[in-house]
Order: sequence, then structure tokens, then C-alpha cells
Amino acid sequence: MDQLVSRLLLYGDLGEESILGKLAGIFQEWKGSATPRQVLVRGIYDQVKRLLDLATDYGFDEDLWQNYLTFLLMTNENSFSLITERVGELDGTVNHFAKSDFGVFRALFHYDFSVIERDLGIDCFTTLRNYKAIYKHERRYNKNVSEKVRALSQKLAAAPDEERFFHLVTEHYKQYGVGLIGLNKAFRIQSGPHGVGLIPIYNTDKVMLKDLVGYESQKEQLRANTEAFLAGRSANNALLYGDAGTGKSSSVKALINEYYDQGLRMIEIYKHQFRDLSAVIAMVKNRNYRFIIFIDDLSFEENEVEYKFLKAVIEGGVETKPDNILLYATSNRRNLIRETWKDRADMEHDNDVHHSDTLEEKLSLSARFGVRINYSIPNRNQFKDIVLTLAKRQGLMLPEEVINATTINSAYAMGVEEELGSIAVGKKANFYITTPITGIEYLPYAYGTDLVEAVFLNGEQI
Repeated sequence: MDQLVSRLLLYGDLGEESILGKLAGIFQEWKGSATPRQVLVRGIYDQVKRLLDLATDYGFDEDLWQNYLTFLLMTNENSFSLITERVGELDGTVNHFAKSDFGVFRALFHYDFSVIERDLGIDCFTTLRNYKAIYKHERRYNKNVSEKVRALSQKLAAAPDEERFFHLVTEHYKQYGVGLIGLNKAFRIQSGPHGVGLIPIYNTDKVMLKDLVGYESQKEQLRANTEAFLAGRSANNALLYGDAGTGKSSSVKALINEYYDQGLRMIEIYKHQFRDLSAVIAMVKNRNYRFIIFIDDLSFEENEVEYKFLKAVIEGGVETKPDNILLYATSNRRNLIRETWKDRADMEHDNDVHHSDTLEEKLSLSARFGVRINYSIPNRNQFKDIVLTLAKRQGLMLPEEVINATTINSAYAMGVEEELGSIAVGKKANFYITTPITGIEYLPYAYGTDLVEAVFLNGEQI
């Protein structure tokens, strides 16, 4: 194994602390016969434990050794993998070195551990090659990564030669990219002594746009802007504003589930991290993905100045703003920043309509979002449609509960329970009186017949 690993060129920067690097060192010591057997076994067991931990984190199964090697190939960012991510498989001298490395990986895929196992009296590698994972909920691991690693691992294991191995890996790079950015949908920002980094969000919300009832025009506007962005056409930063609980954040989160396979990724950032925005943009601007930088529940108080950092990033400086990055933000405030009357203190005359420079500076932030989508509280009919649709989807409400939800409960929610919501003296009820039927399920069979005996609108028969 140590001889194979030493032949790696493009993928040779695994690091001494990598599992493969550690195992190669142990195998070299084993050949020398100078290291005590118990030390060798202890060293192997340490790396096997790391493999098991990795399998737990990413949901690996069956052949953990091959899963691990595949994971290395998928996450190793080198000159070859990064350029292949952008342009796919091309002719070039670098392919010679890549194929040589893939020949090494193919040999490692089918490496015979039986000799060292017999000599040291262990069976851990054989067990890893036939691993059966304990069932765990998908929230306990990154299901998306697990599926992609295991699928590619099976294909690579069946590759008849290094040419096919080369084609499979480069095909994956082009379709999904390389590194953790390629495997994951969404990320958070983490600042540390070594700079700014991206941390994958393993368990993202599974919501889709179709799951959000109502707000069809808003969703269509959001979808159109995002699809233009993915297609390389003109697109704008988007601000979703309006009342709380109307689905602004869910609409944005749904986009990474809708368009992940088309290269969309999302970076979640908080207000206190705006200073790091420039570093994050520099990190991802040359990657073959489209990034939405998502700022949830964005607003500023009058004494907060973080909005200036955000403005600087949106406006750009000397360097052209990357075309693979957009900002999507949600807010309950249309203009994002709290306005006060003292912001108008520098008006020249009492009746002058000119706003102060301070006010103009604050208002200019929201103007940087070219797409502004309003999510307002639904009206009565929209509210009723939302409740009915959700009740139908869930299948958990009795007919009486549906009726209550769309009538009296809706009236209470809108503060008009004294006027609407139930049939009672003094209330303006809208209803039909029909001929008796056995059950609502028989209604379709009565198509074409007149079942309506009377109609009441606003409490009066018409």
C-alpha cells in the first residue's frame, strides 16, 4: 500500500494525518518488521475507528474502504479536479498524470488486505469490506452526500480499466463539482484563526415551492429570477419583505432543493458576519456554481452601521462583482432600516420635500435589491384556500374541522368574528341550501342536476 500511495502525484497532497496516509505509513513499518505487533495493530485500529466515524457522519454502507477512497476523490481540490469542474473532460497533458493517479486508486479499490490480516491476526479490513450499517434517521447524517458517494463508489469498483475510471470521476466533477461545495447544498460561515471558511449544513429543510400554498405570483417572480441567474442571464438581488409567517424564508430555502442539480448553492450569513462577506465572495467566485448568499430576517436599528458593509459588497468596488453570486434577503421591513423623524433634521425649509442625506443613505440599501417581492397577510379568500389545501394534503381533518377552520376560526383570526364566520342572528352569512344527499362522496354522480334550493348572500336570500 505504501508503494501505491507514494506514486500519487495530483492527489498526493493527502496529508500525513489522512487515513490513507496513516495506513500507508503503518504498512511500511510492518514490512520492516522492527515495530512491535501490538503497536502496528493499535495504529491500524485507530484508523479503522476513524473510518467508522466517517461512515457514521456520512451514512456509508457495504464497502467502507471503497466508500472512503471515493470520498477522497470527490473532495480533493487540486489543479486537475478544479479545472475539470469548470470545463469537463478535455484533452491535455495533465490527463496523463490524472490517469496514472486513478490507476493507483483503482488498485487501492481492490487491495488485498488478507496478507497483513493473517500476519497480525486481525480481520478489521475484511469486516469493513462487508459492512452493514445500523439504521439511523437521515437527520443523523448527510443523506445527499451518502447517496452520491455510494453510487459513484459502485461504478468505480466495476470500472474495467483506468480509462473508464478516469471518465467516471471527470463526469462526476463536471456534474456535481469537487470538494464539500460540490456535495452539499447549503453552508454557514465560520471565522477562525486561519481565516474564513464554509461549514456544510447537513440537514437542510426539505421544503419545495409547491409545498407553499398560495402566493403564486410571488413564487413565480422568485423562480423566474433564480432561473435567469442559473442560465447566466441578467438577474437581480432579491428582497422578500412583508408580514411574519407568510413563507418568505421557506420560499428561499426551497430554491436549493429545486435547483441543486443545476448547480445552485446557498450560503447563510448573519448580520454580525457582514465583515466577512468579501472574503466569502473571494472564496467562491471562481467555482462552477451559482451561489445565493441568504440573509434571513434582515433589519437594522438606527444605531447599527453593519448595513454599510452590506452596501459595499452589493455595490462592488474596483473589482467587478462576480456573476455567480446573488444576495437574497428576507425582512419584515420594506426599507430594512428603522427610520426616525430625526433623520429629516437637515431639511432646509419647513415645507421642503427633500429628505436628509442620512435618510437617503438608509433607504438606498433596499434599492440595491433589484427584485422586491411583497408577502402580505392573505385576504379572506386566500386564507380559506390555504386552510382547505393544507387540510386536503394532510388528510388529518374531519369535514367538521375543515368547516370550522374556514369559517369561524378564520373569522377569529381576522378579527371579524362578530360579523362573519358562523350562521347566527345578526351575522352576514354566505351559504347554499341544497337537496339532501347521502354523502359528499356522491356529489360527482349528481353532475348536471340542480341541487341548489336557495342561495344566501350577506345574510339575505337572492
